[in-house]
Amino acid sequence: MKENRSSLALYAAAFIQMVGVGLIVALLPSKVIALSGSMANVGLIASAFAVPFVLLQLPVGNLGDRFGHKRFLVAGYVIAGLTGFLYFKAESVNSLLLGRVLQGFAEIPVWALAPALLSILFAESKGEAIGRYNASIHLGLTAGSLLSVYVYSVWSGNEAFLLYALSGLMGAVIIATLVRGPDLGESLAPGRGAGFREVFHAMSKISRPAIHGGVIIYGAFYGIFLTVIPAVLLSVKGFSQSEVGAFFALFYIAISISQVAAGKVADKAGPNPAIFAGLLLVAAGVSAFMFFGGIAVLVMLFVASFGLGMFCVSAMVLLNEAVPVSLKGSVSGVFYLLWGIGFFLAPPLISRLGDAWGYNTIFLICAAVVMAEMGAFSISRKTP
Repeated sequence: MKENRSSLALYAAAFIQMVGVGLIVALLPSKVIALSGSMANVGLIASAFAVPFVLLQLPVGNLGDRFGHKRFLVAGYVIAGLTGFLYFKAESVNSLLLGRVLQGFAEIPVWALAPALLSILFAESKGEAIGRYNASIHLGLTAGSLLSVYVYSVWSGNEAFLLYALSGLMGAVIIATLVRGPDLGESLAPGRGAGFREVFHAMSKISRPAIHGGVIIYGAFYGIFLTVIPAVLLSVKGFSQSEVGAFFALFYIAISISQVAAGKVADKAGPNPAIFAGLLLVAAGVSAFMFFGGIAVLVMLFVASFGLGMFCVSAMVLLNEAVPVSLKGSVSGVFYLLWGIGFFLAPPLISRLGDAWGYNTIFLICAAVVMAEMGAFSISRKTP
């Protein structure tokens, strides 16, 4: 009963926080431009978030294993709330960029430590629990993006930043009061978790580097879907801005639904079937959408998005099953470290190659990379 209360609290806190994130995504670039008078610093919004989010994944995950995931989750939500007030009061670009650094740090526990905690609380159904949690994140992003249309029509100032601050503080209260830490026994009491040497040793014992490469590819496609593909839809496919908005909504919805479904499959049949199915859907959708027009483009991208969600939750389950309880947070940190490498390196590379070779060609190459990953993963399954 306590586990169910904890899971519902984690889902609710993540949903509320991501509604706040969805509200401010479009507001940050415009505030940077207003404060600086140019677009030169807009690109730094992503970089300032990325540096702490990627580089601190493993340290924060390991600290969560050693001292308890719950306290780091509460701290993350509190920092997010304080960041919202910093955004609201910011009078310089540097203040906004500092806020993005803090936001990147604050979201590490939300994305990485909560799935680790769920994998401990729901050892027999971790796939379903993690899938529902990740779905809550993406549904929150969807709701926030849709709500922002109304909020920006009513308010002309920075009030959305206050809503973001409120979402973070509400999440902290929910986690602090309703989530319980797992009873792990004396051997895993706070401060008794494994160190970095044990983390890397456990990762090497998995003996399946293909899954690590797959997580990088997943991060790459996640970044491509948020940056390159919308630009292609606008400039190559002739989509309107509202149709691109529909694409984003479908992307988040597909990710949400697929993670819940794939989580159940991973619990019953193991993560491998869902990983293969997810990769196959990604390859099919990405290779085909450039050859269609109109609504068929959105259908193909929905298929690929569904596959991305299936792969994500199944890969998280596979990695969680491969390590002891003392490394659950660390392995989640490794997951998002690898994800971040793909997310922030692939989009600029794909956009440059697409301009040079044509996007029909480049997305066929992307699909071929996914198929190669399927082959490598199949071979790695046979490795003892």
